[in-house]
Amino acid sequence: MSQTEIQGSDIAVIGLAGRFPKASNIETFWQNLRNGVEAISFFTDDELKHSGAKLDLNNPNFIKARGVLDNADKFDADFFGINPKEAEIMDPQHRVFLECAWEALEDAGYAGKQDQNVIGVYAGMSMNTYLLTNIYTRPDVVDLVGGYQIMIGNDKDYLPTRVSYKLNLRGPSVNVQTACSTSLVAVCVACEQLLNLQCDMALAGGVSVTLPQKRGYTYQEGGIASPDGHCRAFDADAKGTVSGDGAGIVLLKRLADAIADGDHIYAVIKGFATNNDGSLKAGYTAPSPDGQAEVIALAQGVAGVDPATIGYVVAHGTGTPLGDPIEIEGLTKAFRAGTEARQYCAITSVKTNIGHLDAAAGIAGLINAILAVHHGEIPPNLHFQKPNPKIDFNASPFFVNGELKKWPASQGPRRAGVSSFGIGGTNAHVVIEQAPPCEWSGSTGPNLLLLSAKTGSALETSTDRLSSHFKKNQEKDLADAAYTLALGRSEFEYRRALVSREVADAATALEAKDTNRVFTGTAHSKRSVAFMFPGQGAQYVNMGAELYRTQPVFRDQMDTCAELLRPHLGFDLREAIYPGSVSTEAAAERLTQTSVVCHRIRAREALDELGSDAPCPDWTQHRGIHSSVHRRRIYVEGGARARGGTRQAHAIDASRGDARRSIARTRSPAVPFRGHLRSYNQFASEYGPFWNSRGNRGPRRSTVGERNFCPEAAYVPCVPFFHDGTSA
Repeated sequence: MSQTEIQGSDIAVIGLAGRFPKASNIETFWQNLRNGVEAISFFTDDELKHSGAKLDLNNPNFIKARGVLDNADKFDADFFGINPKEAEIMDPQHRVFLECAWEALEDAGYAGKQDQNVIGVYAGMSMNTYLLTNIYTRPDVVDLVGGYQIMIGNDKDYLPTRVSYKLNLRGPSVNVQTACSTSLVAVCVACEQLLNLQCDMALAGGVSVTLPQKRGYTYQEGGIASPDGHCRAFDADAKGTVSGDGAGIVLLKRLADAIADGDHIYAVIKGFATNNDGSLKAGYTAPSPDGQAEVIALAQGVAGVDPATIGYVVAHGTGTPLGDPIEIEGLTKAFRAGTEARQYCAITSVKTNIGHLDAAAGIAGLINAILAVHHGEIPPNLHFQKPNPKIDFNASPFFVNGELKKWPASQGPRRAGVSSFGIGGTNAHVVIEQAPPCEWSGSTGPNLLLLSAKTGSALETSTDRLSSHFKKNQEKDLADAAYTLALGRSEFEYRRALVSREVADAATALEAKDTNRVFTGTAHSKRSVAFMFPGQGAQYVNMGAELYRTQPVFRDQMDTCAELLRPHLGFDLREAIYPGSVSTEAAAERLTQTSVVCHRIRAREALDELGSDAPCPDWTQHRGIHSSVHRRRIYVEGGARARGGTRQAHAIDASRGDARRSIARTRSPAVPFRGHLRSYNQFASEYGPFWNSRGNRGPRRSTVGERNFCPEAAYVPCVPFFHDGTSA
C-alpha cells in the first residue's frame, strides 16, 4: 500500500461506540453487516398490544415492522451518579447516548484521562416521544419532579451538555439538529472545531429512540415508508424504507496528534462538507441532485483526493423511487469531475440492514464505512435483485455490491465516501481513508493486566469480555493491551490483576480465574507506587537492568537521579550499576561503596524519615537527592563517632570514602542512636527554614528506631543514625 502524505487537515477516528437493531456493540454490528443480516423485527398483534401501540388491523397497508434497539429501557444510573428518580424522567435517548459516549472513550483508551485533554461533544437526537407517551401520562411524576427538571431530562438541547457534565469534558458542547443528516453534520462540525484548535478531541454522533419501539406504520403510495417492512435501496422493486432506533458515536483527534500519542486509528477523515439545497427543487422535503453533487464535490476537494481512488460509497439510500435515482445522479455528477471510469466503485446502503435511524442515520453510515475501510471488506447491499430502471449504473462510476467483497489495498490506501441528506435540504458528505500502518510495541517481557469495575458483577463481566477479546485477537500485542488497561481506563473499587507474557495465556488464565495467578481485591483509596530495592549492601551489578532497558518511566527516573548524583559522587552512577563492556568485577567492587548506593526511592525514604504523611509539593526530586546524600554523610559521621570518637571522625572528614566502605562492609547491627548536635544543626540550617516555610513545624511522628529524641530545635526533623551498639 502506498500511503499518502499526512495533511494538517487530516482527522483520525480513534474510538467507536454504537448500538443498533440486533447489535448491542460495534463488533456485533460489523458481523451483522458482513453476514448480510437484516435486523428488522416483525411483530405479532399481541406484541403490539402489549407495547401499547395503536393497531389498525383492518387496514391491509398497516405494516407491523421496525428496527428495535434492545435494552433501550435499561440504564446503569449508579455508574454515572444519577439517582433513580432523575433517571426515570430522562429520555432514553439521553441515557443511551451517555453510555455510548463513555464506551467511545474507553474504546480509544481515554476513559481515565478526560481531565488531561480538552474534549468536545457534538451531537443531536430525534424528536422526544418519551415525554409525550410516558412522562405526561403520569401527573404524579410531573407534580413531584416539576417541569424544570423534566425539561432538562428530555429536551434535545441538553443532550451534549449532560455528557460533558457527567464525564467531565471541558471542550465545546454543541447541539446539532438537521433532521436525518444530524449525526453526520455533527461529525463535520467536530472536525472543523478540531482544525480550529477548539479542542484536543471530539465526541460526535447522534441517537434516535422513539416510543413505543414496537409499533407499526401505514404505507402510503409515493411516501418514504416501505410497503412490506424491507428497504430495497437501488432495486427495481424499491418503494421506501423502514424506521429504526439506534445510536452511534466516534471519537476524533487530529491525525498528527493521534500518531504522536500512539493511538489506535480506525480510519482517517480526509475531507468533509455540508450545504443546503435551497429552494431550487420540487418541494421542501424533496432531494436535489445539484445540492448533493455540490456537497460531495466539495468534500472531495477538501480531501484533495481523486474520485477515481474512492472505491466505496455508503449512500443515504432510502430505497424510495424518487430518492435513489436523484442520489446516483448527484454522485455521478460529482465523480465525473475527476474520472470517466465506469462501475469501479461499490455502493451500498446500511438502511437495508437496520432501517432509517433518523438523527442517527448518518453516523450509522459513517461507522459502516469506517469498519469496511478498517477490515478491508465491503458488506452486501441487501435485497438487491435488479437495478432501478431509472438508474443507469452502466454509465456511472458505481455498481451495487450484492455480496461480501474483499477489498485489498493494492492500488493505494482504501478510500470511501459517506452521504447523509436531511429533510429540509441540509446535506453532508465525508471522505475517509485507511489508517496509516501502526507500529506494535513488540514487547516480549511479562505484562501486568489490570481490570477494575464499580461492582463485583461488572468486574466478572469485564474479565469475561477481555478473555473473549484475547481469544479472538491472538495476533495483537499484549504489551499494548496492558498499557491501555493501565492508563486508558478509570480506576474503580473492584480490581483484578494478572501477569502474563502471551495473549493466549492471558485469555486462558482470565477464563479460568486461577487464584494463583489472577488476583482480585478491592481498593478504597489511590496509592502511589515506587520501585523498591534492598539496601544495606545488597546491591549488585545490573540490578534492575531489565527494568532499565524496557520501562521508560523507570529509565527516565534512574537517568535523572544519576545526573543529580553526579556532582556528589564524582562519576556516573549508571557506569557502576550497568557497566556494559566494563569489567563486572570492577563495577561490583565500586558498588560496595556506600556512597554509590542511592536510588530514586531515597527521596521518598527521606520524606518518611522527616515524619511527613505525604510529600510536600515543593519537596522536589532534586531536594530529595540532596537530602539523601547529606543524610548518608551524617550517618557515616555519626556512626564513626559512636565507634571511634573524635579522632576517627576527623579521619573521616579527610577521607569519607574509605570510611563508607568500611562501614558498608562491617554491616553493624542497627540500634537507635541520638545523633550529634552538630550533625543535626547542619541538617537544620539547610532544610529547617524550607520545611518551616511549608507550614510544617516538625514531624508529626518523629521516630528514631523505637525512641523519640529531638530536644535541640522544635522544627528540626529527627534523622535516624546507626552504630555498632555502643550507647551514646
